[in-house]
Amino acid sequence: MSGVHRLRTPLAWALLLVTLMLLMPQLEGVFRLIAPDNRTLIYQRDSFASLVVNHLMLVGVASLCAIVVGMGAAILVTRQWGRDFLPLVGQLASIGQTFPPVAVLALAVPVLGFGSTPTIVALVLYGLLPIVRNTLVGIQGINPGVMESARGMGMSGRQILWQVELPLARPVILAGIRTSVTINIATAAIGSTIGARTLGDPIIAGIVNGNTAFILQGALLIALLALCVDSLFERLQLR
Repeated sequence: MSGVHRLRTPLAWALLLVTLMLLMPQLEGVFRLIAPDNRTLIYQRDSFASLVVNHLMLVGVASLCAIVVGMGAAILVTRQWGRDFLPLVGQLASIGQTFPPVAVLALAVPVLGFGSTPTIVALVLYGLLPIVRNTLVGIQGINPGVMESARGMGMSGRQILWQVELPLARPVILAGIRTSVTINIATAAIGSTIGARTLGDPIIAGIVNGNTAFILQGALLIALLALCVDSLFERLQLR
């Protein structure tokens, strides 16, 4: 029964997300209780479906870039010839997450313009640390005896990486990717402040117009999207 429950969890969150996304206009009476003084209660500037898709695409592109860069950098500094750069990579990844995404957007807009591109840059920088850290922990935590056995079998460095290190470190690496993607689903909402179409649009509109209903609609969809993706990663980790 527990296996069936885990299998259904991502699907359950996805169905709830789609249901809320499509039936939001029918909930006007509920939002009237929350914001009785507002004339318009359902965000209508864009469809919620298009906002969810755009939000997910932004996070997907940024996460893919962060995975390639983060895992690549972590693998390079675990090689014999790249270990001198280990402190530098760790510090750069830490700076990327400690530097506020809003500040990254403010610095990127004059160079990259408004819209999705600076948002992706901010998300990549913000999502690097969990991926770099977990890749390092996963690879460095492999039993040295296993590595010696692989070398004793005559495996090359590339074969050891792809057939021994990455498969053994995969659960830890996947946990880092899961954390990075989940964080970025919430963080991507700030892209709406510079013209990117995300689920932050109703939140920004709600703040500007003093409409609590708009804010709640955007926040609920972001939360459900994060839960859906997080539960999907949980299934992957269990496998």
